[in-house]
Amino acid sequence: MATQIKFGTSGWRAVMAEEFTFANVRRAVHGIARYVVAQRSKAPKVIVGRDPRFLGETFCAMAAEILASYGIVPLVISEAAPTPAISYAVTQSNADGAINFTASHNPPEYNGIKFSTSDGAPALPEATKRIESEIAAYDANPETPKGKAEAQSIDPRRMYLSRLREIVDLDVIKGAGVKVAFDPMWGAARGYSDALLREAGITVATVHDYRDVLFGGHAPEPDDHLLEDLRQKMRETGAHIGIATDGDADRFGIVDEDGTFLQPNYIIALLFDYLVESRGWKNGVGKSVATTNLINALADKHKIELYETPVGFKYIGELIKQDKILIGGEESAGLSIRRHVPEKDGVLAGLLCCEMVARRGASLGKQLEGIFAKVGSYYPLRENFHLTPEVKEKFTKKLRVDPSEFVGNKVAQVVRTDGLKLVLEDGSWACYRLSGTEPVVRVYTEARTREGLDKLSLAAKAWIFD
Repeated sequence: MATQIKFGTSGWRAVMAEEFTFANVRRAVHGIARYVVAQRSKAPKVIVGRDPRFLGETFCAMAAEILASYGIVPLVISEAAPTPAISYAVTQSNADGAINFTASHNPPEYNGIKFSTSDGAPALPEATKRIESEIAAYDANPETPKGKAEAQSIDPRRMYLSRLREIVDLDVIKGAGVKVAFDPMWGAARGYSDALLREAGITVATVHDYRDVLFGGHAPEPDDHLLEDLRQKMRETGAHIGIATDGDADRFGIVDEDGTFLQPNYIIALLFDYLVESRGWKNGVGKSVATTNLINALADKHKIELYETPVGFKYIGELIKQDKILIGGEESAGLSIRRHVPEKDGVLAGLLCCEMVARRGASLGKQLEGIFAKVGSYYPLRENFHLTPEVKEKFTKKLRVDPSEFVGNKVAQVVRTDGLKLVLEDGSWACYRLSGTEPVVRVYTEARTREGLDKLSLAAKAWIFD
């Protein structure tokens, strides 16, 4: 029986040679091609891109051939390209979508397919459900049409970097003498963030600036524990900030001048505050339900409307498309801003952080202290817990009930935007989300003090196994 291909919050991902096989990739691309044809565009064209993973070029060639057989013009990107650059290219070339072979920040044995729709945004659930049903229809009758379209090449780099020059004030970074260290983690942002800074006369040093399909033997995830080489480069060069991107450059990791990793929750909050101050934008802010309430506090202070979404950047992308928000972000290191791509942009996030440090003349840590002084302190945490089948069954039932009390505290608000979020009377909260792909529960907690967070984290864990 054929593997069921399911598109989650960021497309379909699987381990290569297990489920991510040539046969399954063909099925997925046939499903996407059928979906695009059903949209009844007169002369459909679809961008085909990739990150630097193993066999990426082969998958792109295969996808281009299948698309062409449906009469869809494949616009093929020859080099690895950041997901946000591919997203921007969709809008600039009036394409009907993009097939992007990437497993983002997943370990090197994974690959995946992200599908963007004609607006450059990650495909919404209604689109991915249609694609899944088209895959099933193809499985039932696997005939390939005899259409023919000529593949064309497209290079998104120039147009995307040109757009970033319009958004980021590179002169301010240069004028302040800010030195930058950059870690693309062997990924798709190589020759993007650093090249842009260098062209503007800004001092930038890089690490991991070559293709390695094994990403140094670990996941290409710009998280605290994987950024030691970046810290070392910062010490060597006297850098004021370290910026990193994941495998497909849709996620970011930011290191302060003293080597402290600033968790994404704080970066989104800092950039929100900075963009209101520097751009004068006031049209709203978006965040997922699992992202810090520091953003809520800043929204109150700036008198800006807050939009709280389910987890998955596609929901924030919708708000960007409607110009309802000036910035939107998720605690899992994804953000974008108004009049830009409705897709996570790790390249932009790092560059805006450089601008923020330059214009404010203060380290990120000092800026965060300033925000805490204005609206109070917030300490967020995310943890994953593996569940046995018995515990999962019992806990799933527990999640359906609205508790009035949580580990001795009165529940002030129950939020079911995504999973179960319990907001307590003191403003601290816990949020539980069951994984759709593995026996794991993701637990997000936030308290107003470090000690409070330690207690809440222990209590939130105990509640699972209670």
